[in-house]
Amino acid sequence: MDSHTILDNLISYACLVPVISCHEFAHAWVADKCGDNTPRMQGRVTLNPLAHMDLIGTVILPLLSLYFTSMIFGWGRPVYVNPSNFRERRRDDTLVSLAGPGMNFLMAAIAIMVAKIGSSFGLESLLSAGISIAWISLLLAFFNLIPIPPLDGSHVVKNLILMKDETYLAISQYGMLLVIIAIQIPMLNHFLSLATIRTLSAMAAMVRLPI
Repeated sequence: MDSHTILDNLISYACLVPVISCHEFAHAWVADKCGDNTPRMQGRVTLNPLAHMDLIGTVILPLLSLYFTSMIFGWGRPVYVNPSNFRERRRDDTLVSLAGPGMNFLMAAIAIMVAKIGSSFGLESLLSAGISIAWISLLLAFFNLIPIPPLDGSHVVKNLILMKDETYLAISQYGMLLVIIAIQIPMLNHFLSLATIRTLSAMAAMVRLPI
């Protein structure tokens, strides 16, 4: 791995941390708005990255994924909620789960607009940073929508099919192992990459940003 690749990887990692922080903040904020103050009591309704970083998901796995693959994967420390505090349990659990990916799509849209400004004024660093953050935000959004515990998509599917909490918890015991196995599957990596590229291209096209 040459010095240029190492620098690119470090920049990608630097972009990942705030993207993950905003993702977890969104979970905590929506849970708080849905009637559960557990995240607030645990200090998670904040944009401070230190409150959301996870040793495996935010440090080890992202750096390993950059070293062994061309894509970066990761997640933050899970936001713990008490579903019993929700006004409508399944609906609010779904809203909280979708808040993270939703925040990532919003961040990607904002980052594309920042990149457009950089392109318009010849600010290459702003253009590059905007595209990098948009790419990572979209990749993280699609990654978290995979229906494997503890990823957000699993909560959405659980509530759609009215799965019992006991069944979900039983599956969750093997969740991390399943996630690690899943990201080794070439077809899944191809899907994540394709979904990210096409969404990024569509967003860029909306603001007439050549990428």
